[in-house]
Amino acid sequence: MRIDDNLLELSLKMLYQNIITSIRNYYPISDESLNLLVEHFTVHHFPAKHLIIRAGVIDRNVYFIEKGLTRSYCLVDGDEHTTWFSKEGDITFGLLCLYHNTAGFEFVETVEPTIAYSIPINILNKLYDTNIEIANWSRVIHQECLLTLQCVRIDNLTMTAKERYNVLLKRFPDICQRVNLGYIASFLGISISTLSRIRAEK
Repeated sequence: MRIDDNLLELSLKMLYQNIITSIRNYYPISDESLNLLVEHFTVHHFPAKHLIIRAGVIDRNVYFIEKGLTRSYCLVDGDEHTTWFSKEGDITFGLLCLYHNTAGFEFVETVEPTIAYSIPINILNKLYDTNIEIANWSRVIHQECLLTLQCVRIDNLTMTAKERYNVLLKRFPDICQRVNLGYIASFLGISISTLSRIRAEK
């Protein structure tokens, strides 16, 4: 049975407002294509400090964050090193799980209570084969994420700690209100005392 277009648009916006806004910021996907995507969603209400993805464990899902925040990190000699933050509208997943169906090296942990929707990777791949809008959205978001990662890498090589902190604030203005400063310092590759000094200078 076909869902009335107005009812479909309303239901999409009510349930997945941040996710849809983010998707359409990358690519102008139609309500019909969005419905094909979200009909495979499974909702998750994760508490803070919950491990969504674990290193060494294959997780065959991609997670769309509607509300909340996660951080990705890896362990080096027993120490946690934060590699990424994902907030409302972002997606998160295990890189090797998605691309090679093998266990990865990163953990993904919620920083605050998080509402996320998962979709199995095999279903997502089928949608790429059958829906050009979803395939194009995926292509664009992955190339933009790759570009951002490359920029972060170059920034770490060429910028001072203060400059890197300012770039992070432009990308994520309220991060200091939502994230433990130790996680931010780890992401920037600096000590907490250096981060505290930088913040005191502003």
